[in-house]
Amino acid sequence: MAKIAHDFIEFICTGVLGIAACKEPFLISAVLKHFAICSDLSYNLLNGSIPSNFSGLPRLQRLSLENNLLTGDVPSDFWQNENLTATARLIIDFRNNSLLNISGRTGDETGSSSNSSDSCKPQSCPTDDNFEFVPDSPVDCFCAAPFEVGLRLRSPTISDFRPYIVPYKEFITFNLGLDLYQLYVKSFIWQEGPRLRLFLKFFPQYINNTNKFNNSEIQRIRDIIATFAIPSNDTFGPYELIDFTLLGPYSNIDLQPLESGGISKGALTGIILGTISFVVAISLAITVFVYKRQTKSGHEVSKKQSSGKVPIRTESVKEFSFVELEAATDGFKDNVRIGQGGYGKVYKGILANGTVVAVKRAQQGSLQGQTEFITEIQLLSRLHHRNLVSLIGYCSEQDEQMLVYEFMPNGSLHDLLSDRYRHTLSFPMRMRIALGSAKGILYLHNEAYPPIIHRDIKANNILLDFKFAPKVSDFGISRLAPLPDAEGTSAHVSTLVKGTPGYLDPEYFLTHKLTDKSDVYSLGIVFLELLTGMLPISHGRNIVFGACQSGLMFSIIDQSMGAYSSEIIKKFMALALKCCLDDPKERPTMLEVVRELENLCSQLPETEMSAPGTGTGTGSESDASNASPSLPLYSGRNSQPTNEIYGSELVSGVIPTIRPR
Repeated sequence: MAKIAHDFIEFICTGVLGIAACKEPFLISAVLKHFAICSDLSYNLLNGSIPSNFSGLPRLQRLSLENNLLTGDVPSDFWQNENLTATARLIIDFRNNSLLNISGRTGDETGSSSNSSDSCKPQSCPTDDNFEFVPDSPVDCFCAAPFEVGLRLRSPTISDFRPYIVPYKEFITFNLGLDLYQLYVKSFIWQEGPRLRLFLKFFPQYINNTNKFNNSEIQRIRDIIATFAIPSNDTFGPYELIDFTLLGPYSNIDLQPLESGGISKGALTGIILGTISFVVAISLAITVFVYKRQTKSGHEVSKKQSSGKVPIRTESVKEFSFVELEAATDGFKDNVRIGQGGYGKVYKGILANGTVVAVKRAQQGSLQGQTEFITEIQLLSRLHHRNLVSLIGYCSEQDEQMLVYEFMPNGSLHDLLSDRYRHTLSFPMRMRIALGSAKGILYLHNEAYPPIIHRDIKANNILLDFKFAPKVSDFGISRLAPLPDAEGTSAHVSTLVKGTPGYLDPEYFLTHKLTDKSDVYSLGIVFLELLTGMLPISHGRNIVFGACQSGLMFSIIDQSMGAYSSEIIKKFMALALKCCLDDPKERPTMLEVVRELENLCSQLPETEMSAPGTGTGTGSESDASNASPSLPLYSGRNSQPTNEIYGSELVSGVIPTIRPR
C-alpha cells in the first residue's frame, strides 16, 4: 500500500491521474499520509473519508481536493493541527465532494480578546431568555440579546472562509451602519456549488447599558438584508437570505412585511405615494392619449385591476409601472435606445432614485401570456451570480411587458472587440473575460433549477460592467432545459432555435436538439473571437476555422492585445478548438472549460489582469517585464506563423485542428 501511495503521489505531482488508478478506497488516506510538497489532488476521483490523523504537513499552504468523491465529515481536529495555524494563510479546497460538514473552525477568529467572557459570572447573564455575553465587546462582560440571521453566499471566490471572517464582518457592518463587535459569525458550512452557508448573530450597540435592539432597528436591518441592499462584493459575491430568527425578548415582535421590491415605508406613506402615483398616471395617460399613444391611456387602471391576479412571490425584484419606466427612458425615445433584438428594444433609463438601468421592452409579437411572464420573473429573480446580468424589476401592464436589468456601462464584448476599442483589450483581460463568461454559463447549467441552456451565446450577449468584468445576458424561461433522465442522459431542448449564425451548434441542423454542449460550442466561437478579433463569419466564409486548418493561427492573432505568453495562448487556442468539435461528445463540459481557464489565468501575473486603460498591454518592453519569467513572451505584432498547438495538459485531451465548415 505504501508503495502504491508513494507512486501515486509522485505521479499526481506531475500531472492528472488517470481514472483507472483512482478506484481504491484507501487512496485518500494513503495519499494524505505520504503527502509532502504536491498540493493539487483535484479531479482524481479520490474516495473515502478524511483520515482522523491528518497531520505532519508543516510546509502545507494550499491543498486542492475539489471535484473528488470524498465522503463523511471533516474530523474535528483537522483544523487543530499546529502546523496548519501558522502565520502563512492556509487554503483547503473541498468543493464538489460529498462531505457532510466542512465548517472547520468557526466564530470570531480575530484572536484572543481582553474582554473574554470566560471570567464573567454566568448568573449575571440570563441565558434562558436568549441573553449572552457579547464577544469582543468594548465593555467587559457586556450581556445582551442577539437575533440570528442565516445567509448563503451564492458564488464566493474563496475556498477557505476562515482568513476572511474579519473582512466579511467589516463589509457587512459597514453596509448596515453597525460597529464591528455587533456582528458575530457563529458558524459556517460549505455546501454544494460551492456555496457558503453562514450563521450570524447581531448584537445591540452598547449605549447607556442598553442590552436589546429596539423594534425599529431590527426592522431596518431586516429590510436592508432582505431587499439585497448590501452590494455584491468581488470576494463574497451575491447572497441570499435563508432565515431571520427572533427569539427571547424579540419573539413577540411583528415585523412589517416588505413591499414588492422595496423597503416598507408604512401605511401612511404608501397611501400618499399611491395617491400621487395615481394622479400622475391619469394625467400623463390623458396627455399621451391626446398626442400619440392612444392605447396607453388604460395602463394604470389595468395594472390596478390585474396586477394581483398572478402575484410575484419574490422580494428581490421590483414591480414598476409603465409610467415609471416611460419617465426613466424619456418616453422610450430613440436617443436612449442602446440595443434591439428579436425580443424587442433595449433602452437606457434613469430611475427616480438615480439608478441607471437597462429596460428591455418586448415588441408585440414577443409578448408572453401573463402566467408565463410571471413564471419567468420568478425564475430570473432566483439567479444570482457575479457573471450574470442581474434582474432588478419588471413591468406587466395590459399589452406591455418589460424587464429591468442592471446597466452595463462598458457595453458588450462585441463593442470592445470593434476597431474603435480593440487596442484597449490586453490578452490577460481577454482571458479574464473568457473565464468570467464560462463561470456564468456554468452556473446556468449546474446551479440553476431547473437547468438553463442559453442557446444564444455570442459576443453581443456578454456585457462588461464598470470594471470590465463580464456578465452573460439574454437568458430566460424560453431556454429551460429538461432535467437529465434516470440514466443521467443530457437534457436537450428542441423548440424554435434563437441562435445566431456563426455561433449555432452545427449538430442542431442534424438533430434539431440543443444541449449544454451547444452552449460550449458557442462559447468556443467567442474564445476564437477573443483571440483573433474577427467575426465568426466574414464574406460568407468561416475565416477562423480556415486559418486554423491552414496552420496559420498565429498569423491571425489580434495584434492589438500586446504581449502574451506563447504557452498560455497555445493552450487557450486548443481549448477553443476543442469546444468547437463537430461531435458534441468530444467537447469538454462547461466545468472542464472553467477549470482549464482557471489554470491558465493563474499563470498570468495579477498586475496584468487589470481593466483596460489601467495596465499596459501595448506590446512594449514593459509589458513583457511584468509577465512570468518562466514563460516566453511574444508580441502580437512580431509573432511568426506557426501551426504548433499543444493541448496535452487539458482536462480530457485536445484535438489540435478542426476541419473548416
